[in-house]
Amino acid sequence: MPELIIPPGLVCGIDEAGRGPLAGPVVAAAVILDPARPIPGLNDSKKLSEKKRDQLAVLIRERAVAWAVAEASVEEIDRLNILHATMLAMQRAVAGLAVAAERAMVDGNRCPQLLIPAEAVVKGDGKIASIAAASILAKTVRDAGMLALHGQYPMYGFDRHMGYPTAAHFAALDAHGASPVHRRSFAPVAQQLSLL
Repeated sequence: MPELIIPPGLVCGIDEAGRGPLAGPVVAAAVILDPARPIPGLNDSKKLSEKKRDQLAVLIRERAVAWAVAEASVEEIDRLNILHATMLAMQRAVAGLAVAAERAMVDGNRCPQLLIPAEAVVKGDGKIASIAAASILAKTVRDAGMLALHGQYPMYGFDRHMGYPTAAHFAALDAHGASPVHRRSFAPVAQQLSLL
């Protein structure tokens, strides 16, 4: 596994989880790591097992200088669009840091408007340790939230696909219609609603 970079200074890594699903919020995390307290095994959350993500999430919370997780709701996604809602969640995560960051490094090719300098890093969750840490926190928090939503709406199978557009999810949408936590601005949900 490549050694991920920890930039000097109070740099927060930012990443999100849940841009692609048809249901549930989009979740963003911001993390400032402490170079004196390294966390071995950090990587892009998508390349880690669920068990490994959960273990690393605990270490990140214990060892980071600061971390915060925030979300934008389904209503905000439908009102603003998914890109703007993602940027809003990222802004909220940075604002939630207990220690102010001097600059930010954001996974992907777009940066939210922040009060500090921000740099977009394509595939940053596989290059920059703090972005990898943010990807892990965002993913584990979002997955836990989707499991909670599964308790409310078990017929959709959120515990299996976390709201992503799978064949089973489409079948559940066809059978049960859209729930209050489905994103009505997303084409498959909008199409389903227009059939009713």
